[in-house]
Amino acid sequence: MQISDHLHFLKIPFQVPISPELQLERFVNLFLIYGEKSIVLVDSGVAGAEARICEYLAVTGRRPEEIRLLILTHSHPDHLGGAAAICRLTGCKVAAHPAERNWIEDTDRQAAERPVPGFSKLVAGPVRVDRLLADGERVLVDELVLEVLHTPGHSPGSLSLHLPGERVLICGDALPLPGDLPIFTDWAASVASLARLRGVPGVEVLLSSWDRPRAGAEVDSVLADGVAWLDRLKNLVGAATGQANATDPLALCRTLVAKLGLPPAAVNPLVAKSLAACL
Repeated sequence: MQISDHLHFLKIPFQVPISPELQLERFVNLFLIYGEKSIVLVDSGVAGAEARICEYLAVTGRRPEEIRLLILTHSHPDHLGGAAAICRLTGCKVAAHPAERNWIEDTDRQAAERPVPGFSKLVAGPVRVDRLLADGERVLVDELVLEVLHTPGHSPGSLSLHLPGERVLICGDALPLPGDLPIFTDWAASVASLARLRGVPGVEVLLSSWDRPRAGAEVDSVLADGVAWLDRLKNLVGAATGQANATDPLALCRTLVAKLGLPPAAVNPLVAKSLAACL
């Protein structure tokens, strides 16, 4: 799907095996920034996503070897999983924030420190980070300019990318969606990052890894909804801290998932850690 003159959007569906009987249906959005001679890919999806990416390139008249840079907004499996295959196919360089480097270059370490069901099927392997991106840095894609924003909260090194020439903001997983699984490591940082994103001037289109493209007045509205969702989570966690199960993160998660109307699959260690981060 073409978003603007130079920006394309690709939705990658995948499944997370919660148990032998239960598969959690998820998706992640990838973004292709087409320069005149080269392409920047933002995130690589899960293992196997390279086939969809190559198909899309062919349909739009471009070639895989034109991908010169893969920017990883962060290191989680649905963003990193296809990176090893993409690098083999294209010979591209990889860029990410320094705080994400260890988990990108050592996926066994990530699997041990942040176990995700089906990790080995979602992630094809590690890749080397060739370029470390800092807040305020600029990345050139031929004639295009990408401005790097460090937007932590979902993860310590989460990045967003502003394309002022396209009036587009790519926010990765920085935007939490009301009613979806709450996944973040730092509640306060998440709120601060959303405030920063709301202050980026001239944005007409917001692109999130978990949501459909938002345009016009929807941009600020959906960011405000994200803040309201985080506030609701914090208030519910605060109200529950006096209960008997408050010291058991998974039991607390089970209670709050029911109050929030989230699916049973939301009762898992990742969501439990996110809710604990509200304290």
